[in-house]
Amino acid sequence: MTIPARYLLRMTAFLVVVGVGLFILRDRLLSAFAANPFLNGLILAVLLVGIVFCLWLVARLWRDVGWIRRYQRGHGTAEAGTPVMLAPMATMIGERGNRPLRLTASTMRSILDSVGARLDEGREISRYLIALLVFLGLLGTFWGLIETIEAVASAIQNLTVESGENFKTVFQKFKDDLLTSIGGAGTAFSTSLFGLGGSLIVGFLDLQAGQAQNRFYTGLEDWLSGVTRLSSLPTEFGEDEPESAEAYLQAWLDHTAEIME
Repeated sequence: MTIPARYLLRMTAFLVVVGVGLFILRDRLLSAFAANPFLNGLILAVLLVGIVFCLWLVARLWRDVGWIRRYQRGHGTAEAGTPVMLAPMATMIGERGNRPLRLTASTMRSILDSVGARLDEGREISRYLIALLVFLGLLGTFWGLIETIEAVASAIQNLTVESGENFKTVFQKFKDDLLTSIGGAGTAFSTSLFGLGGSLIVGFLDLQAGQAQNRFYTGLEDWLSGVTRLSSLPTEFGEDEPESAEAYLQAWLDHTAEIME
């Protein structure tokens, strides 16, 4: 069982590279941000939440890995704290005391299903944040396009030449109205830029978090496989029937020992 340090290192290195790129393009990005500070600020807030959440998904595995390592080495698990992913397993081991851990195949599968469900729950939130960033970017795009269309329509409607009015004055007024409509286009492109760029950043971090969780799940499965006993206890559905009376008796003795423990 390895700690997820290298995944956190990748995520940190990626964020540093992104930060350097943002610093180089800071003037253009500040200009784009000023097109619609409210919506762009909302997108950046969601981006910050997504970054912190993805880092937390990987960091929280640290306690569980440390807890497993201390148990494998025979040390006390109380000092390692209560694990997050392995809380049911920690409770079961605490009830057994100092007796060695022995699991059945069904118990191992229940533990793995519980851990898998908790891991997937965190990934669902990060995926939602990615979709939310894309949605906010598209929302700003359509919002800006609507403002642009309304401004252009208003400029065309105001294009009237009154008697005695100079054509140069009319053209200048029409040009000023068109320049006003460009503000909506700035909103459309800036929000699309921040939304899609933020989704790419959170998407990469979510990919690293998924790899860290898969590595943790695989290591846990390998460890539990080493402490799992396969018994041939008969079931009510007639599966795994013993081939001999000795095997049948041995299976019942193992099952009774598990209950007494």
